[in-house]
Amino acid sequence: MNKRDFLRAAAAMAATGLASGAVQAQAIDAAAVARHHAALVHATYEDTLAAALELQRALQAFAGAPSAATLDAARKAWLAAREWYGQTEAFRFYGGPIDDDKGPEGRLNAWPLDESYVDYVKGKAGTGLVNNRKVVISKATLARYNERGGEENISAGWHAIEFLLWGQDQNDGGPGNRSFEDYIDGKAANADRRRQYLLVATELLIDDLRYLVAAWAPNARNYRAAFERGGNESLRKIIVGLGSLSRGELAGERLEVALNTQDQEDEHSCFSDNTHRDVVSNALGIRNVWTGRYQRRDGSVLEGPSPAALVAVKDAALAERVTKQIAASVAAAEAIQAPFDREILGAKDAPGRQRIQKTIASLVQQSKDLVDAAAAIGITRLTLVQPT
Repeated sequence: MNKRDFLRAAAAMAATGLASGAVQAQAIDAAAVARHHAALVHATYEDTLAAALELQRALQAFAGAPSAATLDAARKAWLAAREWYGQTEAFRFYGGPIDDDKGPEGRLNAWPLDESYVDYVKGKAGTGLVNNRKVVISKATLARYNERGGEENISAGWHAIEFLLWGQDQNDGGPGNRSFEDYIDGKAANADRRRQYLLVATELLIDDLRYLVAAWAPNARNYRAAFERGGNESLRKIIVGLGSLSRGELAGERLEVALNTQDQEDEHSCFSDNTHRDVVSNALGIRNVWTGRYQRRDGSVLEGPSPAALVAVKDAALAERVTKQIAASVAAAEAIQAPFDREILGAKDAPGRQRIQKTIASLVQQSKDLVDAAAAIGITRLTLVQPT
């Protein structure tokens, strides 16, 4: 970047409020954005892993002494960890470590989940891997059985753990209400296997998160090293991830489908009634990447060269427009009320449906704005194909 472009970048960022003085002092180019993005990804996965380890400790305490209190603590730990994982989904959809051919995404966060594949459901007391004593419960088994015979045959990840903690959601006004006695020998069939399944599924989840942390670790021969050298191709991947999550996944699969079917089975975290927070955390993840700013679990802030700042060099007004639209999506998502399975019900003008529709409309618009932003910096092919 020459001196004139550097001054333009600093002026554009200052005008749009996209970066602090420290960030403005750095040269903004594709390489700088890629390096900072890698640091942001690594930090977010580190925080997610730390939260998952806290979840594991709470689950170990629950399995060791099942009670209403230890079950409540385990549920709270799951909800807390989801806040961090949800923000990582902005790192998907471009063939990175999370969802390339060997990536663990399908084990981590696949949904919807056929509950009867894991454990008993109403009217079917003996179903699921938990109740099939011929199946050895191990990490290898859960990985092998995941999506075996059908996409809804989910045996691992966040939602399998969620179901084991809450059970089926048969409560119109709240989440599932599985009893802690399901985990006490003599109180419920196969309680020993249920405890084992819960702990093994969590071990597998942590293994997969550790894999992602390592893939993005600094100063290593890993995916991050190649990504930091990727220049415009890495920048293109960043924007592909943001656009794909905005439109296809969040607005489409997670909101429009449930809104159209009005079916509880189509909501993301249906057992815990945490879907409204899933939407918010996904929207926050998009904002983190676009602005290059991420607040960590310890309260510290990681900030650096961002796609927003790079676009601002070319078109400050466009960069500001995208930033405002992404902020509007976060605000709209935060307005969705719990439980989500009640928000989707009713006529077109029902308040809950309008709140969801407003979020969808904002996400769709931001995906269009991101296409304009990509074009402003010379990226015209927003697919996984190498750009010309």
